[in-house]
Amino acid sequence: MFEDVKKVAGLYIRVSTEDQAREGFSLPEQEKRLRAMCEYKGYEIYDVYKDAGISAKTGNKRPEFERLLQDIKDKKCNTIVVLKLDRLTRSVYDWENMLKFLEENEAYLDCANDDINTTNANGKMISRILTSVSQQEIERTSERTKIGLAGAIKVGHIPHQAPLGYKRVDKTLVPDITKKDIVIRIFDMYHNGLSYKKISNILNEEKVLDKTNWRDSTIVGILQNEIYKGDFVHGKRTKHPTYYTDVVEPIISKELWEECQVQKQKNSRSYQRTLNYLFLQKLKCPKCGRILGGKATTKKNGNSYFYYYCNDCKLTIKESVIEKFISDFIDDIVDYDSVVNQFFLPMIKQKIDNPKEEIEEEIRKQKNKFKRIREAYVDEVFTLEEYDLERKKVENTLEELETKLYETEICDELKFTPEDILIKRDIDFINSIKYPEKYKEYNKRWKDFDRVEKANLIMGYIEDITLSEKSNGKCEVEYVKFRESIANTCNELYDKGFIDRTDYTIFGNMIGTLRYSEYRDEKEVWQHILRLREFYDVGFYQATYNVRNKIFNLRINENSQAIVRVFPMQDYRKIDPNLKMEEYDLGILYINKDDGTNLEDKEAVFKFIPDKADGIITREVRTTTNVKPANMLGLKEVVDDDEEITDEVISS
Repeated sequence: MFEDVKKVAGLYIRVSTEDQAREGFSLPEQEKRLRAMCEYKGYEIYDVYKDAGISAKTGNKRPEFERLLQDIKDKKCNTIVVLKLDRLTRSVYDWENMLKFLEENEAYLDCANDDINTTNANGKMISRILTSVSQQEIERTSERTKIGLAGAIKVGHIPHQAPLGYKRVDKTLVPDITKKDIVIRIFDMYHNGLSYKKISNILNEEKVLDKTNWRDSTIVGILQNEIYKGDFVHGKRTKHPTYYTDVVEPIISKELWEECQVQKQKNSRSYQRTLNYLFLQKLKCPKCGRILGGKATTKKNGNSYFYYYCNDCKLTIKESVIEKFISDFIDDIVDYDSVVNQFFLPMIKQKIDNPKEEIEEEIRKQKNKFKRIREAYVDEVFTLEEYDLERKKVENTLEELETKLYETEICDELKFTPEDILIKRDIDFINSIKYPEKYKEYNKRWKDFDRVEKANLIMGYIEDITLSEKSNGKCEVEYVKFRESIANTCNELYDKGFIDRTDYTIFGNMIGTLRYSEYRDEKEVWQHILRLREFYDVGFYQATYNVRNKIFNLRINENSQAIVRVFPMQDYRKIDPNLKMEEYDLGILYINKDDGTNLEDKEAVFKFIPDKADGIITREVRTTTNVKPANMLGLKEVVDDDEEITDEVISS
């Protein structure tokens, strides 16, 4: 009876992106062949339905195909005519639904290249087999594509447009030295409590990248992009995204990125950090391991009191308790931050982050770009307004690059050495004794910092703080872990004798602290003393030290003299690695408190360090506000309660 039904055909033609280049799959070619078939079979053509650039995957929206199905429901046509079955679908599931649809609407399917007959059981079975083959083909193709894509991503070939702060070099994403600082600044501003809106307003006001259309959504996209910490997520909007770690060079640290994600959970439009928590993201609950939240209460007198808590385990710890725990060594952190990180390392970092050759190459490219813009304007490709806009962009970029090149060249000229670190620390220590009031003008102690400065220091140096649970629902500090990059650098400098650290010792019936450094060659020690004597009359003598009891036998009048630093006269780490010797011979550097500087200009001792060659002061020290005024001896009477002394030693 099906043979007697007049066939009114709807010609359905489709090409997906990957089919465009295949012979015989173009839209005009499909339509030509289907019209010839309908003429041969005597079908009346109702309409042609064309879906261009759309694959037959499940879930894809094909508007023309949907229109064809609706026309069949409305009895405007009763036969679907296609070139091949896979033009309709490559999914077995979708084909079963299609068979059901054709049966319910008394409609048919005719394929030019596949012998498909949907009017009987055998024809339906054959159609199912062909559809299964098509589905397998597309799944295998998808698998091969995913494997190839995964391999490309792992070597830095990210299949997207290069995000702000990156550029492509040989198909690989690498940081763009002309724009990466913008990304770093955005993360820093957000981490410091600025909202998306505030950040975009700042960038618009400053016309960063000559743009005034920075939006909240742009800032959100940057902060959420894992690429900036070196990772990449493929298929982020799908149910099963794939995460790749360390595939490109990061612009920011993973810690900063994660901390910004935690803050992002709050309402950025209404949230502005008015209260800065010193140890936010550094504390975990000792019971469940979750990061502790921060709260603050403000009294009527205006003072705020901070504490951290675990909402699930009902454990809390006061911020003042943590700060008291680290009080014995926090000024040493400040001191190290000042001398090493804020003075010497920025110069080294400048060389690493901005290689001179790369900057020079980028300058050359920008100058060539400027030349092309000028030629385009001469050839009337640009209007004067367009030319001025493009010229300004290049000029701004060139100005930034020239500045970075200048800074790098300065670093090449500066010949700072590890010895200079120890010289700077000793001079700072002596300055704090000789000129305490002037020293305070140049430097601050931990107690002098505001909360933002304290939080930044903790964020930069401390990895996390381990807590232990007390019986009353409170917590106490058990261990402070510093960042490996900081701890390793500091320990390496100490092991080589280029940096000192403070330790407790006993002087008869007195207990106090001394600045110790490790063994250095005798010639290096005398060179160090000679350099210090360009500024101050530094004295030297030897003393004995009881290793086990930490008792110092020395000749010093604490009222008129101060010990600058103590160091071993021999390399006892090699001579006595198991600490079997009872006494060590130590060298003592000291000063007379009442003596002034040997220089005519007292300000020079705060701004310069003596040169190694002939004592000429040639090395200027950048002024900083983050240097610890070291405690001269920190002496106090030994109390009878041994437990108190032990607690002090442990807390250091």
